[in-house]
Amino acid sequence: MRDKPGYAALRKGRVSIANQIYHITSATRDRVRYFEDFQLARSLIKEFHRQDIETLAFVVMPDHFHWLVQLNDKPKELASYVRSIKCAVTKKYSVEWQKGFYDRAIRKEDDLAGIARYIILNPVRANLVNTVREYPHWDAVWL
Repeated sequence: MRDKPGYAALRKGRVSIANQIYHITSATRDRVRYFEDFQLARSLIKEFHRQDIETLAFVVMPDHFHWLVQLNDKPKELASYVRSIKCAVTKKYSVEWQKGFYDRAIRKEDDLAGIARYIILNPVRANLVNTVREYPHWDAVWL
């Protein structure tokens, strides 16, 4: 079984399943607040949309991001999408990232809209703004 492709990723608990929805989170190294810079935050958002997966919701916080995505029917590995985004932003702006990222596969019984609300309300919970309408770096397909 160890010779099968993807076995190492499975052992780590990370697999990329076709049409699966994932909540991905990644932070900057030492939680440096790079994305307080408006243009840098917008550049990261552009990279989300350049990926060949469907972005359902996201928020870019000053030192991390949350990204709710649905893979297509022939996906690459999750790490490949995240690496592409991090590399593009690093190349343009010298952003340093923590190694790796966190992901959670969303189950059918999970409240998808509730997860999206959790994601986009991060700036409110962090006391950056009073309402999400005041924060420019988020979006969700439901709105």
